[in-house]
Amino acid sequence: MRPAWTWLALAVFLVAAGLLGGLWLMDGSPHEPVRLADAPAPPTLPASRPAAVPALAPVPVPEPLALGAAAASSPPASQDLADHVPPGTEPSMQQVIGELQRRGIRTGLGAFNPPGTRPHLIGLAVPEDFALPPGYVRHHQATDDGQRIEAILMFAPDFRLFDAQGRELQLPANRVVPAELAPPGLPLRRIELPPPAAASRP
Repeated sequence: MRPAWTWLALAVFLVAAGLLGGLWLMDGSPHEPVRLADAPAPPTLPASRPAAVPALAPVPVPEPLALGAAAASSPPASQDLADHVPPGTEPSMQQVIGELQRRGIRTGLGAFNPPGTRPHLIGLAVPEDFALPPGYVRHHQATDDGQRIEAILMFAPDFRLFDAQGRELQLPANRVVPAELAPPGLPLRRIELPPPAAASRP
């Protein structure tokens, strides 16, 4: 009889344990195993943004008007003579040429030396009807106010003069013929510069 009661008690104990275990699983115990399907979804992270790049300061671009204003402040040298002569004035040719060259203009009148900076050559006068031998030339000049100066006698650029013994003579650096080297028959007279013409006023 004892072994039967023992198996009965064991069976009752197992049934009771099974019921208690089922109830324990249904009451949401913290030790309830978590299934993968019931696991909470991971939080959705916001889409990553590229690192912020510091804004560069805009480079100022000059407007066409600003460029025009800058150019107007320093205009290029004008080739018009009226732009270099103050209104109401009558400058001399020396002043005009000097002002053009001071502003860097070396064309037109600016290509010439200002009057008076290169002295006139003084030499022997050559009459217009005198026939010059080879190696001699007439040199014509004019005053600063435009008056024609009597022609003087000069050696040609490629002329070489020899004495009676065949020795070459040294010619003057400015090639103006001195009286002792003048051709035979030429009247020995030095030119004189005409007086300055009186300035004409309206």
